[in-house]
Amino acid sequence: MTVPSSPPGRFSRAELRLAFAAPRPAAGLTSDFRQVGGLLAHTRRAAGPDADAPPVVLVHGLAVSHRYLTPLAVALASRLPVYVPDLPGFGLTGRPGAAYDVDRHVAFLVDWLDAYRLGPVCLLGHSFGAEVAAALAARHPGLVRALVLAGPTCDPAARSRRGLAGRWLVDTLREAAWQTPILLRDVADARPWRVFATLSHSVRNAVEEDLVRVTAPTLVLTGARDPVAPAAWRDQVARLVPGARSAVVPGAAHNVVTTAPAQVAAAVHDLLTITTRS
Repeated sequence: MTVPSSPPGRFSRAELRLAFAAPRPAAGLTSDFRQVGGLLAHTRRAAGPDADAPPVVLVHGLAVSHRYLTPLAVALASRLPVYVPDLPGFGLTGRPGAAYDVDRHVAFLVDWLDAYRLGPVCLLGHSFGAEVAAALAARHPGLVRALVLAGPTCDPAARSRRGLAGRWLVDTLREAAWQTPILLRDVADARPWRVFATLSHSVRNAVEEDLVRVTAPTLVLTGARDPVAPAAWRDQVARLVPGARSAVVPGAAHNVVTTAPAQVAAAVHDLLTITTRS
């Protein structure tokens, strides 16, 4: 099954159907369940055409799951192996009794990488997932070959539950409507209390302390219409990470990984090409 990518900022009904396919195979993606950190962890994955190519691991944000990353996973899988784990309590992964903070998510992903015998990988984190990815890259540099921080939180200018939630509300007015069923399903799966608790963990996380310790080649990427990670914060993140580059996708808002998969996949491939040459 092939789902055409939409223009930047768009999301189609066909892409929505594909996002809800798991655990059934679809568009080259399959589901895998393994015990990780005491939980049955779900991973959506695609082998890619070249098993020796560097794997890309996609880390989702705080209220969502593998589902909204499916368009990007399909776009990447034409060239690279792709893995999209559901973090503890989200998507199809088991639900622990407490919401994990950044430290516990990092520990889970380290165990997950070990379970799949992966590393070093290209790690792409979106939104709160970018906070987790930055922390993993800073604390376990040997596991990360390259890093993509897409729409990273949490901008100090809105580092409160009210400030961050307010920016997300603005973003909902800029996103493609067909994404709404994914968000509703993901919040229902995770439970609203877990989403709220993870939001609290995000605003308490001193992401700057991890950003300055990242040594992997890094790309900071946002949509041009992203109110959650606006231009000033994107530029600050790029300055904090030594040698980082930044990129903007015109027409896209916060969910750039969902609504501009072809553009994001091309940026990931370019980053890996530069990494291979250096």
